[in-house]
Amino acid sequence: MRVALDVPLAGLFDYRAPAGARVGQRLIVSFGRREMVGIVIETPATPAVAVEQVKDVVQMLDDLPPFPDDWLKLAAFAADYYQRPLGEVMLPALPGPLRKPAAYQGLRAAGGPVARLDAKAARAAKPKRTRRKKSPAESEEQALTSEENGSVPENPEPTLPAPPISLPTLNASQQEAVDALSGLSGFKPVLLHGVTGSGKTEVYLRVAERVLREGRQVMLLVPEINLTPQLEQVFRRRLEAIAGPGGVAVLHSGLADGERLEAWLRAVRGQARVLLGTRLSLFTPLPDLGLIVVDEEHDPSYKQQEGLRYSARDLAIWRARDRGVPVILGSATPSLETWHHAQSGRYLLLSLPQRALAAEPPRIRLLDTRNVKLQQGLAPPLLEAVAQRLEKGEQSLIFLNRRGYAPVLHCDACGWVSGCPRCSAYMVLHRQPPRMPGGPGRHELRCHHCGWQQRVPMACPDCGNQDLQPMGRGTQRLEEHLGELFPGARIARIDADSTRRKGSAQELFARMHAGDIDILVGTQMVAKGHDFQNLGFVGVLNADAMLFSHDFRAPERLFAQLMQVAGRAGRAGTPAEVYIQTGYPEQPLYQALVRHDYAGFARYALRERESAGLPPFAYQALLTAEARELAQAQAFLAQARAWTDGTDSSQAADMSRITLYDPVPLRVVRVANVERAQLLVESDSRPALQGFLRAWGGVLPGLAATARVRWHLEVDPLEI
Repeated sequence: MRVALDVPLAGLFDYRAPAGARVGQRLIVSFGRREMVGIVIETPATPAVAVEQVKDVVQMLDDLPPFPDDWLKLAAFAADYYQRPLGEVMLPALPGPLRKPAAYQGLRAAGGPVARLDAKAARAAKPKRTRRKKSPAESEEQALTSEENGSVPENPEPTLPAPPISLPTLNASQQEAVDALSGLSGFKPVLLHGVTGSGKTEVYLRVAERVLREGRQVMLLVPEINLTPQLEQVFRRRLEAIAGPGGVAVLHSGLADGERLEAWLRAVRGQARVLLGTRLSLFTPLPDLGLIVVDEEHDPSYKQQEGLRYSARDLAIWRARDRGVPVILGSATPSLETWHHAQSGRYLLLSLPQRALAAEPPRIRLLDTRNVKLQQGLAPPLLEAVAQRLEKGEQSLIFLNRRGYAPVLHCDACGWVSGCPRCSAYMVLHRQPPRMPGGPGRHELRCHHCGWQQRVPMACPDCGNQDLQPMGRGTQRLEEHLGELFPGARIARIDADSTRRKGSAQELFARMHAGDIDILVGTQMVAKGHDFQNLGFVGVLNADAMLFSHDFRAPERLFAQLMQVAGRAGRAGTPAEVYIQTGYPEQPLYQALVRHDYAGFARYALRERESAGLPPFAYQALLTAEARELAQAQAFLAQARAWTDGTDSSQAADMSRITLYDPVPLRVVRVANVERAQLLVESDSRPALQGFLRAWGGVLPGLAATARVRWHLEVDPLEI
């Protein structure tokens, strides 16, 4: 039989099949000097290698049924389209305990993690009896199960559905959308384009209720972990009355292994009728799938950036087509690819042009920073607006997508700047919290690319000047300055630094929702999905940093980011304002933003894309090489490009429709002492590009081994 393994080698691996082995079944095999969990893909009559080279299987795993055909097809499509070995798609998609041989071996295995979890649930369901002293063997088994299950309680209290809540009254646009979605049968991709606060979640809920009543399951994907607690609460309150207690399962990378396995099993077994999760949840087998929803479909977090570089949004559409079910793509600022498909009729377009509570959208004002004197990066009108909201008892949000205290530390005397010793980038100045309450905080330099940290030097390393100064500002410095300007205000900061501890992000957002924060300083973490009822003002700093980026997608991302963060304000019906500080107020992007005109921005941006031959009017792949020396990486890319001039390539693919650009260094060339370069491949035909990549992918491993470089190939890259 042929087995898929999680190794970076193309193809399947032959092992001697025991009686009863089935396609889709897991097993443990010996691979080199280690043992691995694999999945049976084929059971041919004869092996592809000499019989004497075929090894026996170490152990067949039967704690789960074989994976269903539709799941195997999804994994096969992802592996083929994104040019990765099949095992690198299948195995990482499973909960950790299901792909660890050690979980099934030894005296304490007890049939594996699934059997142990089931036994634990059975014990918890039995009536409590008088406690007796546990034997050593029972104590060991409990310790193993507890370790796997993370924070799953030993004897959980039965979960009862929350009392039903009154359904909001739908406005005309919402009702039209619900009616249209309820009338769908079979596969249909739908773009639900609704302005921020238009009630897209309510539309999801109404359609999900119908699907659940028909006895089918619902999958809802969200871009980030921080959005799941808020949605989880809403979905549990509304849908568990239909789906039953425990009918909503949540999956994301922040869960312990046991928590993830328990939720995954409930979904796979059909016990959980609603699956809410981040991008990896897409690969969960669901026996009764009836609807897929991709919320904030434009978000780049749906694209995996390492290993299998897949788009969960795009695979969700493929899976919906394969299963014959509708897929809803929701966004206030759709990706230009999705908008183009909707405008061309490939997707059904449903619009929610008004806010659900009949509230006016926030008034957006551009503050021309060329004509005002800034105070620590803040314009006087912006500070006045914050003061006015404080007087009214309303909350303010100051958005700066740059964490840390300051982007760089520099010396005025000689021009030294705090460069990272391992990367071609600057180290960011960070302020560490005091070790003792009321004590002094300390500062350190930290590289956001490789994680290198060091203390701030007492003097300039080049000239000895002791007066080193921070240049620019990050969220930490902004928080500190606002505290000096508004000493009576309750100020908090939400960014990757302030939310490192598990549960801290949820705690901070809960404080904001409860009204315990007057001024919130935040990065992109606060820009989407959150319904702050008392937020009356949003101030945006440093927006121009993305305006002239080398990345052709930067304007699209900037517009989406600003529209999303502006949409956090005024959601309860009170008038709200958004001030954006910019040195280029005449830019079409900003002018469309003031008008809340996504369609106008999209028309302008798509015309530019079409004239330049860029996606969605072209299809791309990116070959990246990493080596100790930049010349080494570029030489490999040059060899890879030169292969396309040979007869082998012309026979394997239609090269007339393929364009290969010259190898170039990445913008940040060196990361962790590794030099990086890339080569862009482009075509006006997706099939032609895929055909070329399949042929090219067959020769790249050999070229890389000779050149001694690491490489990866990304299809449909989001960052170039």
